[in-house]
Amino acid sequence: MMIPTEPIGSVPRPGRLVQGMGDLAAGKIDEARFAVLVDDAVVDTLRRFESTGSPVVSDGEQGKPSFATYPVHGLANLVPDGVVIPFADGHTRTLPALASGPFRYATRADGYLVKARGHTSLPVKQSVIAPSALSLLYPAEGIEGYPRERFLGDLVDESEREIAACLDAGADTVQLDFTEGRLSVKLDPSKGVLRDFVALNNAVLDRFSDERLSRIGVHTCPGGDFDSTHSADVDYAELLPELFQLKAKKFYVQLASEADPRRVLRVIADHRRDDQTVFVGVIDPIDPVVETPEQVRDRVLEAAEFIPVEYLGTCDDCGFSPFADDTSTSRETAFAKIAARVEGTRLAAERLGA
Repeated sequence: MMIPTEPIGSVPRPGRLVQGMGDLAAGKIDEARFAVLVDDAVVDTLRRFESTGSPVVSDGEQGKPSFATYPVHGLANLVPDGVVIPFADGHTRTLPALASGPFRYATRADGYLVKARGHTSLPVKQSVIAPSALSLLYPAEGIEGYPRERFLGDLVDESEREIAACLDAGADTVQLDFTEGRLSVKLDPSKGVLRDFVALNNAVLDRFSDERLSRIGVHTCPGGDFDSTHSADVDYAELLPELFQLKAKKFYVQLASEADPRRVLRVIADHRRDDQTVFVGVIDPIDPVVETPEQVRDRVLEAAEFIPVEYLGTCDDCGFSPFADDTSTSRETAFAKIAARVEGTRLAAERLGA
């Protein structure tokens, strides 16, 4: 009996790449030199993934400046004073805001995917930002001559193109990062914003066939940046019923860092549709202590009490370094945790098949 296990997204970048990103922004190195640093980091990341025995790998988002804003990085029609995201430790991240239309992606994730696939024979997963997150770029006061409805239409088109391009380029799975889902409940307890987010994401998912939807997943977590979160204080029960209204077939749910995982699993069991596979988080990227395979095994066995094994998978709770300047976790710690996830999942599958 096999239980699938997959990474979520980012792994910590090598120090030389973090330095290179700063040097590129300061004009100290050119794009060609920076591309070499990224390629070296991708190759090293894939080799480390392979050494863990991971059946599915990713490039660890080495070349992305941010998991959230990589599609618009460098666009000329942005201003820096957009939505502010507060984290529990007091630090914030500020999204850019769109200053004029039309809205277009500057970078698509299939470019990262093609490069990664050139360095490994294993299946490669590709993370993309959900359109709901990018909808936050449109300013509350609107844009003259470019109404919100037109912006959302352009956004849906761009998101569809990116996902389709990744599937066409051979992605094993395309994962939509939907970390703003839980945050939206904090900002709007009526859940009107959450429902709008779900409807927007479904407008994209509706454009794909059932076969393609089987290779599209959605990830949810309370955010993770500099070992802090933005919405862990939001009750999961307020999010999950709406989350499973999304038309994806795979869901990646942060769980290892939850105070009461059994309660969350009951909510999942009550609202998961029969055709939806749930990958439960069994690794906490924020905790500096590396989990043992036995801890992971026990978390999987607990999840199997609530989710049919044929619809159960495992993952990390979140990416380890979603923003390029986050160096709070080392690459060594991240890959030790990934190795524990892979081995612990194998142990659980062995136990469940006995």
